[in-house]
Amino acid sequence: MKTIITVTSRGVVTLPAGLRQALGIKADDTLIAETTPEGLLLRPAVTLPVEIYTDRRVREFDEAEEELGQAMRRPPAARGSARRKRRA
Repeated sequence: MKTIITVTSRGVVTLPAGLRQALGIKADDTLIAETTPEGLLLRPAVTLPVEIYTDRRVREFDEAEEELGQAMRRPPAARGSARRKRRA
């Protein structure tokens, strides 16, 4: 699909509705603009949610790591018997 787009004096570009619909671009989506040898490329930006860990959550991670470390230090036979006990 080709379309002519105008850039305002403030640098604002409006993507026509048909183009947005064809590409699945919705309001508040973020795009990456980059230059290429052919010109300007606009593509969707992937955004991932970020979890900010509380001190409590960090302690949970530390405790889980310590528990895993203890399990890894046990001899293989002891690790296997612990698994069998839980399954029973």
